Amino acid sequence: MENASKDYVKWFRNSAPYINTHRGKTFVLMFAGDAVEDPNFRNIIHDIALLNSLGVRLVIVHGARPQIESRCKLRGITPRFHNDMRITDADTLECVKDAAGSLRTHIEALLTTGLANSPMYGAQIRVCSGNFVIAKPLGIHDGVDFCNTGEVRRVDTEAINRLLQAGAIVLLSAIGYSPTGEVFNLSYEDVATQTAVSLHADKLIALGHQVGLLDDNGDLIRFAELKTVKQKFTTCDDQYLLGVMQALVQSCEHGVKRSHLISYVEDGALLQELFTRDGAGTLITEDQYEQIRTAQISDVGGILEIIQPLEAEGKLVKRSREMLEQEINHFTVIDRDGMIIACAALYPYPENGSGEIACVATHNDYRGADRGERLLAALETNAAALGLNKVFILTTRTAHWFQEQGFLPATPEDLPPKKQALYNYQRNSKVFLKQI
Repeated sequence: MENASKDYVKWFRNSAPYINTHRGKTFVLMFAGDAVEDPNFRNIIHDIALLNSLGVRLVIVHGARPQIESRCKLRGITPRFHNDMRITDADTLECVKDAAGSLRTHIEALLTTGLANSPMYGAQIRVCSGNFVIAKPLGIHDGVDFCNTGEVRRVDTEAINRLLQAGAIVLLSAIGYSPTGEVFNLSYEDVATQTAVSLHADKLIALGHQVGLLDDNGDLIRFAELKTVKQKFTTCDDQYLLGVMQALVQSCEHGVKRSHLISYVEDGALLQELFTRDGAGTLITEDQYEQIRTAQISDVGGILEIIQPLEAEGKLVKRSREMLEQEINHFTVIDRDGMIIACAALYPYPENGSGEIACVATHNDYRGADRGERLLAALETNAAALGLNKVFILTTRTAHWFQEQGFLPATPEDLPPKKQALYNYQRNSKVFLKQI
């Protein structure tokens, strides 16, 4: 098999856990009108179609500012703004409706494409639009009447959920309707935020003009907690980025578990963000009530409370308090508001580039919620930082769980010589190995 084919098979297999995780989840995708005009937009449509085929419930929210601008120019209308918000008078409203309708039709047409030998062949996607967003006028601010510029009053989640349940993609423009029959020009960021929050969406994904959030050195920040984002990225001169970041922050503050910022220019960024460990942009989550950190000597009592019941059952090798105190620097813990609820240890064997992961345990009251997986990922990251290229475990009871995390069966002969000398043949632990 050629290298390219092997890489594809490996990537496809590694994406399987993410496919299973995302199936049946609700994602809201938001992008400005600029994204629609980018040459990569057709590839984004192909990726959206693939997500739909994989069982992801999708709501798409699009903006239309450049399209509105071009229509205003054609009609000789001078755009008016206040605090970067468009003042939508009667003439401008016609441009807004024209642009939104045209964009909606264009996106629907792209999602209907099904030519042979194309990525969307056989997709048969249903796209549904409608009066799902109820709006109200923005009113008068600083003495300025915004006319038909509005804000979201509520979202018809019942209607949207029925369509999503039927397998359709819901497409929302930045337009809202009032019970009095008026039409309002909305910000697409407001529509996306309110929709994600009202639907209790699992993700709000923003497709922006940059790869994600960047640190002071210009490097991509792949993961950011909400607290950090609010401190560093909600005030900037880039009005476009500012609006997007406010939407992502507000969604996290109101119950959306994860939000993402990725590029609409980079081909495949959406799939890479959702189906690979490193992603392609920035993932933002609410502040962690639980913290993964290096263990301290004061944590010994909490660790003992977790591991002693498992030692009594024979699932873990017994460790005395004295031994734990001596080896505490090898341990990583999950701290939940001052209480140790999970632990694991990494013992490096640098002479052969490997490390042993041991004593993976979670408090009985806090099992589930992927805590073991998160600890394991943290230890693998630590191992890589130490220059190790593989990790191994010895277990008598949890072989299947480690295999689900990517560990492969091995033998005692695969262990480092120092560990082989300590191997307890009476305990007869199974050996598993994972490349990192």
